[in-house]
Amino acid sequence: MSMIYFGNYLERAMTIETRGEKLAGTEKLVAAPITNDVGFLLAKLHAAGSVLNNQALAEFDLKERSYSVLILANSGLEPTQRELADFLSLDPSQIVALVDELEKRGLVVRAPGKQDRRAKTVTATPAGAKLHARASEAAARAETEALDGLEAAEVATLKALLRKALWGHTE
Repeated sequence: MSMIYFGNYLERAMTIETRGEKLAGTEKLVAAPITNDVGFLLAKLHAAGSVLNNQALAEFDLKERSYSVLILANSGLEPTQRELADFLSLDPSQIVALVDELEKRGLVVRAPGKQDRRAKTVTATPAGAKLHARASEAAARAETEALDGLEAAEVATLKALLRKALWGHTE
């Protein structure tokens, strides 16, 4: 059974299907009404994807959250720590810890904001950009594995619909 972490708790009740391995005992539950609940479906897909992402990112000593910060730090958008917290739906103290970790590894730097010098922007270093490029390839493979039941056009449609639901637009 695959184990999925939620906060500090180990959740053994949820299982995922990876690499074509069927996990017995759950197939009959697909007929349950909960499988029509968008929140459940998103949580289930996220849980499965997180396991695959974290496995793929482990070789870079990254996890989904630190990788997300690294992506945004490498975006050229110079996000502040507050913007990172808001965008990633994390507590600011969690962002500070993630940025501290990445900064100790020489992957990001903090700098005073251009509009508000009290705010700290987070940008990738050359080492961070290099690691980001390599980790992105691994994350893309994990995404492909998580969505292997969908055609490429369906994946594009799924992403567009999720962006529209979240931000009101598909681009």
